[in-house]
Amino acid sequence: MEQRDYLIRATAANGTIRAFAVHSGEVINEAQRRQGLYPVASAALGRTMTVALVMGSMLKGQEHLTVQIQSDGPLKGLVVSADSVGNVRGYVRNPQLQLPLNSKGKLAVGDSLRPGTLHVIRDMGLKEPYQGSVLLQTGEVGDDFAYYFAVSEQTPSVVSVGTLVNPDGSIQASGGYVIQLLPDADTTLAEHLEQRIPHIPPVTALLDSGKSPEAILHLLLGDMDLKLHDKRSVQYYCPCSLERFRNSLITLGREELETLAHAEEELELVCHFCQETYHVARDEVVELLAELANSPTRDTEE
Repeated sequence: MEQRDYLIRATAANGTIRAFAVHSGEVINEAQRRQGLYPVASAALGRTMTVALVMGSMLKGQEHLTVQIQSDGPLKGLVVSADSVGNVRGYVRNPQLQLPLNSKGKLAVGDSLRPGTLHVIRDMGLKEPYQGSVLLQTGEVGDDFAYYFAVSEQTPSVVSVGTLVNPDGSIQASGGYVIQLLPDADTTLAEHLEQRIPHIPPVTALLDSGKSPEAILHLLLGDMDLKLHDKRSVQYYCPCSLERFRNSLITLGREELETLAHAEEELELVCHFCQETYHVARDEVVELLAELANSPTRDTEE
């Protein structure tokens, strides 16, 4: 049976290290299929969605997060959203970008994103969401998130994520791992990991050879009192619906809606994340205008 996507959490070194490993191939294949992503876009989005799944697993309850990479590079940036139960979605702004391979013969993800800024926005149900931002260091995504964790969250981290793209554009393998030193970790652990990580094969090679997230964690931390904890499925999920889009039209305000009602027989609305298309008839726009007319306070706030 084909391996399904999932994430596993673990601790090591008497609980002073926390670690996550995730297999995300089906998730990224779904994104590639829906959006017609070219290889560089698939790799950039796949790496970012994989880290977002890990960060989502650190949340609780109804909390969710959004990752934005604002880029002046040719990919123009991307947006990823994840929650605490393994749902993730995302899109890139230039999905059919073509670039030559980089100097190492790899997909030029760094060249596609740099220069730019990485933003992480956590909605934890408070009055204002928490936001942290760092400048992209390499644009290779894993390095940039490691820098983000160190600077914005003061958590030394190893982040290795990868997406292996087939010649036909489909995803051969995708996933990664994140290892974090907690505040009471022995300082020698960082040195130990720094010496070990360079001798570990690239994560895409591990995944493509059939290594499971558990096997990857054992390879990394198996001699450091590794304890595997909960395992959860992960999936590409977009909660968009016709009702959501219809309600979002109200935020345009009366003047804009009146213009649309006169100009269009039917509105065609496309979700950036999943590319689902929704149609709103002129009569429905007129109904929204009536709702605004009966809600002067709401319209004033737009």
